[in-house]
Formats: sequence, C-alpha cells, structure tokens
Amino acid sequence: MGILNGLMGNASEVEVGEVQEELAPILGDSEQVERAFKVIRDMFVFTGARLILIDKQGLTGKKVEYLSIPYKSITTFSVETAGHFDMDSELTLWISGRHEPLKKELKKGTDVVGIQKLLANKMFK
Repeated sequence: MGILNGLMGNASEVEVGEVQEELAPILGDSEQVERAFKVIRDMFVFTGARLILIDKQGLTGKKVEYLSIPYKSITTFSVETAGHFDMDSELTLWISGRHEPLKKELKKGTDVVGIQKLLANKMFK
C-alpha cells in the first residue's frame, strides 16, 4: 500500500494469515478471519462471526480500540464502485444503535463485489 493511499484514508487488502495470527488472542476459539483491510495502522477485519474495527491510537500505536460489530447488527450496507474520475470505492454500513453510518474508503482494485457478497452471506443467513 502506498503512503499516499494511506494518508488519503484508502484501505488496501491484507493477507488473511497474518491478521489471523495477530488477532489470535482476541478471536473466538473457532473464529476465522475471512478478509482484512488496512489504512496505515488501522484495520477492519471480516471474520466468520463479526466485523472488527481496529483503531490504533497515539504516536506509538500501543493504545488500541477494538470495535466488534456482529453481522446481525448491520441493518443496511452500500458499496459504491470506482468510476473514471473517482478512482476509489466506498463501503457504508448502517449499524443498529448508531446514529451515523460507518464509512470506509477502499482503494482502486479492491474486490468490492466480493465484499458485498461476504456481507450479504453473513447478514442474510
């Protein structure tokens, strides 16, 4: 991932095995990471059971906030694909109990169709 994409808030996909190992202490016993995206130090991780938003704070990144969102709490989602002039895609999630939707930018080349399918499969079980 280029530093410019990171500074602009664009996410790029991360190797699932690396994320699985890093998050092993906080994952459920049989919980598996399915997809993961990173923006500089922050990440959003799709597991078999939930979406985990990881916010590394401060200069050193030692303070970390983990926000777990069960798929059943996602009431609506939208995915905006990249166009000719707008090179990035956008994922927007509406979560029950929150007033504002959660928005994440995805860099060009991210599998937005795959993300939509993953969310649909998790939400509509």
